[in-house]
Amino acid sequence: MKNNYLKKGAGLLLASAFLLSACGGNAQKKQENETQPAPVTAAASGVQTLQAGNVTITWIQDNAEDKLMPRSLFSDAPDSIINQLSLQAGIPSSVSTFVIKTDSLRILFDTGLGAPDSRLAEGLESTGMTPNDIDCLYLTHLHGDHIGGMLKGDSIVFPNAEVYVSKTEYDAWMNMPGQQKAQAMRTMEKYKNHLHLFEFGDTLPGNVIAIDATGHTPGHTAFQVGKVLVAGDLMHGAALQKPHPEYCANYDMDKKKAAETRVRILNYVQENKLVMAGMHLPAPAFLQPE
Repeated sequence: MKNNYLKKGAGLLLASAFLLSACGGNAQKKQENETQPAPVTAAASGVQTLQAGNVTITWIQDNAEDKLMPRSLFSDAPDSIINQLSLQAGIPSSVSTFVIKTDSLRILFDTGLGAPDSRLAEGLESTGMTPNDIDCLYLTHLHGDHIGGMLKGDSIVFPNAEVYVSKTEYDAWMNMPGQQKAQAMRTMEKYKNHLHLFEFGDTLPGNVIAIDATGHTPGHTAFQVGKVLVAGDLMHGAALQKPHPEYCANYDMDKKKAAETRVRILNYVQENKLVMAGMHLPAPAFLQPE
C-alpha cells in the first residue's frame, strides 16, 4: 500500500469559491456562458456524456433493471412529505459510475455492484475502453455497490489502475467488526500494490480535488474536477432529498452528519454552478445547474 499524501487542494478550492462569488457584471455572465454544460449525448443505452466547461464526463449505469429506492429506506421522512411528493411507490434511482478522460489519464469513479448483470464493462466498451485502459480509480467510499466491480471472483478487474481512497474511510473500514468489513478488506488487499490513501483537500492526479463528504460513511468523499462534482452517495433519493436534505437514507452511518454534509454540498454546487454527478441519482445521473 502506497500511503502517500498528495498536494493539498483546500486552498485552491476556497480560492475558486471566492473568485466565483466575487466576480460580477459582464465577467460573471461570460464565465457562466462558457461553463454552461452542453447537452447530454448518448453512446449506448445507459451511457451518456456531458461537457461541462473543459471537463468531459461519461455516465455509465451499472444496474440492468430500473431501480426504485423503497419508501421504507427513508424511515425518518413523514408520510405527509412522501405523499406530497407522490413517492409512495418508491424513489427513482440508479447504481452509477462515471469516467473522465484527460489528456493523459482515464479516471473511473466507483465500480458499481459487480453483479452478474452489471453493465459497467459493456458501458466502457461502448466508449472505446476496456477495464485495462483505466489509469486511476477514485472511490467515494467502500460500500459493496461502489467497490463490487473491482473484482471478478478472485481476479482484479482493473489491473493497470492506481486506486485512491480516503485514509479516514480506509482506516474506519479496516477497524469495523466481523463480516461488515470482509468485502472491503478483501478488495483492498487485492489492490494493495496500487493503493493510495489521501486526505480531504488533497489534489489527486488529473487535478481532482478530494472533498470531505462524511456522514454516509466515516470517510465518504466527493471529487471536484473543474465544473463537475462527483458526489457519491450524497443523495439516495433525489426527488425527496433535494427539496428535503434533512431526511436521510437508513444506509447513512451518521445521519446528523450526513444531513449537514448534504446541505453544505448542495449549497456549494448551487453557488458555483457545478454539474453534480451522483451514484444514485436517477438516470442519467447528472444534476445540472439551475
